[in-house]
Amino acid sequence: MRKIVSFVATFLTTAALLAGTSPTASAMPDPTMPDPYDFRVHCTSTDIDGRKIVTRFGNSELGWHHFTHRHNIKKCAILNAALRDKVDRNDGHGRLEYDGVAIRTGGRPEQAKFVVIVQYTRKTKDGRFDAGRGQKIGVVNAFCRNQPHNKCPAWMNQ
Repeated sequence: MRKIVSFVATFLTTAALLAGTSPTASAMPDPTMPDPYDFRVHCTSTDIDGRKIVTRFGNSELGWHHFTHRHNIKKCAILNAALRDKVDRNDGHGRLEYDGVAIRTGGRPEQAKFVVIVQYTRKTKDGRFDAGRGQKIGVVNAFCRNQPHNKCPAWMNQ
């Protein structure tokens, strides 16, 4: 009888502990909220005017995690090719756009035009993201213009 009582007590204690560690409804992430923004720098470049432009890891909305998955740009060298040149479009409020062209040589040459968009201010226009004092948001998006769904071809990442 003592063995049974001891076993039941151990079982109930373990069950109570496990039940206490399960996530509650308030601890679950809100699916309507975006994933947290990662401000760590993935790569850095400097344009012709001397602007230091960073590419932050970001999240699914902007930054490296956004355009690597959505637009298939997976190398910093692609970004740097456009960022080392002049600004092609400047809205006067910190949004800079750089155009680039990737050319595939060989038996079947191809060309892909791409754009790198930079937010060269501390905060995004909507104020949702803040890089911190003395920092810039950096590259927010990069995509190919003349490709279906603005997705760059796989050969650009080789």
